[in-house]
Amino acid sequence: MTDTERNSLIQKALQARDMAYAPYSHFKVGAAVLTGSGTIYGGCNVENNSYGASLCAERNAIGTAIAAGEKKIYALAVAGSSDTYTTPCGICRQVMTEFNIQEVFCVRTEDDYLVRTGEELLPCAFFEKSLL
Repeated sequence: MTDTERNSLIQKALQARDMAYAPYSHFKVGAAVLTGSGTIYGGCNVENNSYGASLCAERNAIGTAIAAGEKKIYALAVAGSSDTYTTPCGICRQVMTEFNIQEVFCVRTEDDYLVRTGEELLPCAFFEKSLL
């Protein structure tokens, strides 16, 4: 990934965070994915008063990319509205394994982020081969 791609990915996640609908938790999250075509897709969390019906930013970004016809996702950035590094929830981590997303940027600010691999975020993940 180039510096320009990384910076654009992080910027898209920060912009998506501003679009989040979080009237219950007030915890806004934005995410962005870099795809095989080089296109970056964003997504934000969308809460519901029945919390289980809420949508995470990461899965929104992944779903948007897949709906646009993308087949490969190289990296994901996630930015929350707290002072700490926001990491994907467990469900999002499992979804990320489906698309073999290996580079994950946990963003605080444009210049302050952690980089983790999919394996670091979800060791012993459940894969298709686990079904056999």
